[in-house]
Amino acid sequence: MRRLTAVVLLTAALLAAQSRNPVLWTAAVDSGTVAPGGSVSARLIAKMEPTWHIYALTSPAGGPTPTTVKLGDTPLASSIKVYQPKPAVKFDPNFNINVEAFEGEVTFLSVINISEKASEGDAEIPLLLRYQACTDRECLPKKATLAVKVRIDKKAPASTVQIPTNYIEFTGQRSPALPAPAKSSPQDQDLWSFLLVAFGFGLGAILTPCVFPMIPITLSFFLNRPGVLRQAILFCLGIVIMFTGMGLLVTALLGPFGVVQLAANPWINGFIALVFVFFGLSLLGAFEITLPSALLTKMDRASQRGGSLGTLLMGLTFSLTSFACVGPFIGPLLAGSVQRGGLQPALGMMAFSSGLASPFFLLALFPSYLQKLPRSGGWLARVKVVLGFILIAVSLKYLSSIDQVLQWEFLTRERFLAAWVVLFALPGLYLLGFLRMEGIRPDESVGVGRTLVGAVFLIFAVSLIPGMFGGRLGELDSYVPLAKQGSGVAGSAATEIVWMKNDLNGALAKAKADNKKVFVAFTGYACTNCKWMKTNMFTRPEIAQMMSNFVLLELYTDGTDAASEANQQLQESKFQTVSIPFYAVFDSGGNVTAQFPGLTRKPTDFLAFLQNP
Repeated sequence: MRRLTAVVLLTAALLAAQSRNPVLWTAAVDSGTVAPGGSVSARLIAKMEPTWHIYALTSPAGGPTPTTVKLGDTPLASSIKVYQPKPAVKFDPNFNINVEAFEGEVTFLSVINISEKASEGDAEIPLLLRYQACTDRECLPKKATLAVKVRIDKKAPASTVQIPTNYIEFTGQRSPALPAPAKSSPQDQDLWSFLLVAFGFGLGAILTPCVFPMIPITLSFFLNRPGVLRQAILFCLGIVIMFTGMGLLVTALLGPFGVVQLAANPWINGFIALVFVFFGLSLLGAFEITLPSALLTKMDRASQRGGSLGTLLMGLTFSLTSFACVGPFIGPLLAGSVQRGGLQPALGMMAFSSGLASPFFLLALFPSYLQKLPRSGGWLARVKVVLGFILIAVSLKYLSSIDQVLQWEFLTRERFLAAWVVLFALPGLYLLGFLRMEGIRPDESVGVGRTLVGAVFLIFAVSLIPGMFGGRLGELDSYVPLAKQGSGVAGSAATEIVWMKNDLNGALAKAKADNKKVFVAFTGYACTNCKWMKTNMFTRPEIAQMMSNFVLLELYTDGTDAASEANQQLQESKFQTVSIPFYAVFDSGGNVTAQFPGLTRKPTDFLAFLQNP
C-alpha cells in the first residue's frame, strides 16, 4: 500500500510539473488583411512569471534548449522569418555557462509569407513554439501552439514589413560559447588567497633577528615625540612605500604576462626555483644578504632630520636595513607573483608590507603591550633555519613544473615526495636537538613548545610516505606530480579510469565505434587546479561511474610541443578562453553538447554536468 501511495504521489507531482506553465504566450497581427503571395507580420509576446526566464533563439550550444518558432502544417503559408531583440547575457547555474535569455516580457517578430495559392477568406496560421522555462533552480521543457489570425483578400494592398533596428533575424546559427562569468571567478578567489598569504609573510618576517629586536627600539622613537599616532602612521607608510615600490618596479619590468603561459613557462619556473633556493640557503646560514653600507648610511642620516619627513625616511631606512632578513620573504613572494601578471607583484608587496608594519602601528597605539613581548634570543635564529628548509622544499614545486612541462620524467611523484619527507623531517629533527645548526646549543634543554613544533614537522613528513606507495594526499595532490597512468597509484586517478591524450580525432573515432560521447579535459602539466580535479573529483565513486560512460580525453595546453599549441588554439576558437581546467562534452561528430568551466569543489554540480551532456 505504501509503495502504491508513493507511485501515485510521484505521478501526480510529475503531472503537476508538466501542466505548470510559467510563460503566457499571445500572438498579435499588425495588419490582418493580406493578399496571396504577400507577407504578414505577427508579434509573439511571452510574459513570464517573476524569477522565470526563457532562452534566446541564438542561445549558445552546449546549454539550455533555445526558443524555436516554426510553421505548423498549413497550405496557407510558404515560409517564415523570425526576429528577436538583443537578449541579456547571464550566468545560468543550471548549466554552469553564460546564456542568452529574456526575463519579464519579450516580443519576438515573425514575418509569414503567404502562399500565392492561398484561398480567400478568414484563416488561422499555426505557429509551433518550443522553449525551456527556467529559474535558477529548476527548468521546464515546454511546447506551445499559437494561431495567427489573418484575412486573405486578393484586393488587399501590397504589404511592406518594417523591422525595428534593434531586432535581428534568426538565420539558424546559434551564438558561439560565451565568455566565462565575471562573478566570483577562480582568478578572483586566487587573488584574495595570494594577498592573504602575502600578509602572512609580512607577519612572519617580524619573527626574524633583523626585525623583532628593532620593535622596542623603534617604538621608543615615537613614544618620546608629540603626536604618536601621526608618527606611527608615517613610519608605517614609509615601510609600505618602500616595498610597494619594489612591486611596481617588477610590474613595470615584466608587463602584463598571461597567467596560463607563465604558470607553465620553464624559464619562469626555473627563475622562481632559484630564488627560493637562494634565499633558503641564506636563511640556513650559507651566506648573508647585505645591502651597500653607503646607501644605508645616507638613509640613516636623512632620517635623523626630524619632523614628518624624518619619520617617513626612518620607515624607508628600516625597510632597507631589515632586508637581510625580510629578503627571503619578499624574494619568493615577488617571484611567485610573476606568474600572476598584472599588478599582482605590487599588490602582493602592499599586503606584505602591511603585515610587516601592523605590529609597529598597533604597539604605538597600545604601548603597554610592549612589556608582554617575548625577549629576543635563540628562538629567532631557529625561526630562520626552519624557514630555510621550508623555502627549499617549496622550490621543488617549481622544479616539478619544469620537469612535467618538458616531460623529462626525472622528478617523479616518488622522488618528489621522498625529497619532501626529508626536507620536512630535517626541521623537526633540528628543533628536537638531533641536528646541530645555528640557534641550538649542545647544553640547551628542549622546551615544550619546541617539542610540539618539531613533532608537527615530523608528523607531516611521515604522512607523506603513503603517497609514494599508492596513497592519496588530498589537497596536497594538487602540488605534487601525478603518478603515471596505469601505475596503480590512487592519486593518479588512473587505477579505474583510462585517458587518451592529445588525440581528439582518435577519441571521436572511438566514441563513434563505442556509441559514446567524448569527455574532453583541457588541462596542463603545471596546473594545480587540474591536478586537484583529477585526484579529488574524478576519483569520487559517483563521478567515476558517470565518467565510465564517456571516452575520456586529455588535451594539454601548456606544453612546449606542437600538440599543446594546437590544443590551446582549439580551446580558444571553440570556447573563447584558454583558462584551465576546462571541460567539454563532444558527440561523435565533433559537436559540443555541454561545457563546464573551471574548478569546482561541489560534486553535485559536476555530477549534474555529467548527467546532462
